[in-house]
Amino acid sequence: MSDLGQAPDIAKSGNSISNVFEIVDRVSPVDATNPGGLGEESARGTDIKLTNVKFAYPTRKDVVVLKDFSVTIKAGTTVALVGQSGSGKSTIIALLERFYDPLGGSVSVHGIDSKDSNVAYLRNKLGLVSQEPDLFDTTIGQNICYGLPEDVVVTQDQIEAAARVSNAHSFISEFPDGYNTLVGRGGSSLSGGQKQRIAIARAIIRDPQILLLDEATAALDNESERVVQQALDDLVAIKKRTTIVIAHRLTTIQDADLIIAMDHGVLIEAGTHQELLSKENYYYKLWNAQNKKKKNL
Repeated sequence: MSDLGQAPDIAKSGNSISNVFEIVDRVSPVDATNPGGLGEESARGTDIKLTNVKFAYPTRKDVVVLKDFSVTIKAGTTVALVGQSGSGKSTIIALLERFYDPLGGSVSVHGIDSKDSNVAYLRNKLGLVSQEPDLFDTTIGQNICYGLPEDVVVTQDQIEAAARVSNAHSFISEFPDGYNTLVGRGGSSLSGGQKQRIAIARAIIRDPQILLLDEATAALDNESERVVQQALDDLVAIKKRTTIVIAHRLTTIQDADLIIAMDHGVLIEAGTHQELLSKENYYYKLWNAQNKKKKNL
């Protein structure tokens, strides 16, 4: 083939190389490896505050997910976020984890604006249990320990204690290799409920100051949901910590100290379960719609 015939391929290669270097040279706006930023010495208070937060995802900048959203979450309280899909609930979790920074307003944890915080310091305060837990192709014991600082030494007794609280110890003990059982890629050898209880044990062993529960039981069958929900209730009861819950099933958050009803990125109303029911507004309609659906099943 002549050099002229190769010209289109050479041009494509040049463009590809340019794109690769653009990715390699890109500096992430949130760098978890950056040692800079404010830490414990700068903490002022123990509350979480979102003030006039505006946010849109980088891939859809024209779609505003949170609109002038403000809320104060008192330390040691359990706060539930409820609303239809797309209302911005999981986005609040993502902002607290500092996966993103808000486009407007501020997110502060213990008096430190997340934009100024050391990312590792901030994330070490948080424990997350999501709808789809991330398990790695290694043993159950090692999966429970993932996320702990490298210099922390964990004993087998501590691992088993965390698993007992999460209602996982009994099924783990039934495996021939116990805590040395390999879970497979993504936890493929385990059921959804088993994976979720291991994820809860992982959160327990971290002993976070702030616990984030992002629809942790939404993908489970009724029996698995009951067991996992009991584990979550036990986790919250063991130690008074700030807990933020995203729940689809409203029956699981009736006892929350504060329930925040959201719709399309806007805070519609907030209060306790009984207070919101008495208003007969947005939350009241969600509650009645779910109960009516249950009665018709």
